[in-house]
Amino acid sequence: MADTNLMQIPGHIDPVPVPRDVTPREDGRVDLLGLPRPRIAELFAEAGLDAKAAKLRAKQVFHWLYHRGVTEFEAMTDIAKTMRPWLEQRFVIGRPEIVLAQHSSDGTRKWLLRTADGHEFEMVFIPDADRGTLCVSSQVGCTLNCRFCHTGTMRLVRNLTPGEIVGQVMLARDSLGEWPKGAGDMRLATMAGLDDEEDEGSYSSDGRLLTNIVMMGMGEPLYNFDNVRDALKLVMDGDGLALSKRRITLSTSGVVPMMARCGEEIGVNLAVSLHAVSKDVRDEIVPINRKFGIEELLQACADYPGASNARRITFEYVMLKDKNDSDEDARELVRLIKQYKLPAKVNLIPFNPWPGAIYECSAPERIRRFSEIVFEAGISAPVRTPRGRDIDAACGQLKTAAQKMSRAELDRLADEKQAALG
Repeated sequence: MADTNLMQIPGHIDPVPVPRDVTPREDGRVDLLGLPRPRIAELFAEAGLDAKAAKLRAKQVFHWLYHRGVTEFEAMTDIAKTMRPWLEQRFVIGRPEIVLAQHSSDGTRKWLLRTADGHEFEMVFIPDADRGTLCVSSQVGCTLNCRFCHTGTMRLVRNLTPGEIVGQVMLARDSLGEWPKGAGDMRLATMAGLDDEEDEGSYSSDGRLLTNIVMMGMGEPLYNFDNVRDALKLVMDGDGLALSKRRITLSTSGVVPMMARCGEEIGVNLAVSLHAVSKDVRDEIVPINRKFGIEELLQACADYPGASNARRITFEYVMLKDKNDSDEDARELVRLIKQYKLPAKVNLIPFNPWPGAIYECSAPERIRRFSEIVFEAGISAPVRTPRGRDIDAACGQLKTAAQKMSRAELDRLADEKQAALG
């Protein structure tokens, strides 16, 4: 049974979060995944180590945890053998549990993951010719109820912790075999449905397949700001996962009060789910617009720290037939971007259908014309190629597979996974 005692309070707008940096475990051990060095040192001191020893052990564990990717204290060979059982009794190095892994015919992968207290969420890996992008979730469910988005039909359960957020990146590295050689306990690729031979290749100079992260999975990242910030700091830490902030993009539906803090405290690229250029239409399809309107949102974009022609703000714009896709809409989009002098590009996203959706995707020729109008004004407006539609992994389609599958089906999949691991 899922632990609901620490759930955040669901709300249509502005949910009230209940703070937590780790998810309590039934065995009483503390999961270190997602914690920075100072916090690990505090926990070691509380468990009985003196301050100097706690600081040293925290530095060692941090290195093995984030740089080497180990999941067992026994693999930490520079820690005394007598110390490792002490750590094992009190702490654990977690990963979200993989419930289900799916492959799309276009190479996209989607994982259904489960937290230690029984809540489920999804992440997606999208391989392209020159990059590999991991789409990371920040919440279980979502509170925003955007009408074109399948995730928005879920109720908000709770925020993910820093460990549950960074754990998605760790799982992807496990699955792609991208830890330094000799890293100890690396997860088998079969756990995530990946085939080593199939995944040979290189997207970057260091040979990594996972090159970019987008906070565009389930949830609104800026409604879980502290945990998202703390997780991404671990991802960007030079002694940790060491991914450049220029390769990380955070997407928001327009939580205006948190946007400046995002630029100042995280400093990653910003993407904004705009999707409409008039108040009436955006009020309908992105309800947060009723609280933070288009003008207020665009001014926050203009003020975003670090935005420049070299680091443009991305506006995401889902193409909905006869709703937001006219020539007039395209011209108004251009006018707004120029009015606020925004260094911007526009990602045009063909609507990805899902059961019960009330919208249709714009016709290909209509999307092309919309793109041409924006391009002719000197603003980049590529059309995003839908990926992972056949496994419901495309933009706006994420909704945990557990809600679509019976318990018997999930139990059977779990048994098959366990049998494959021997």
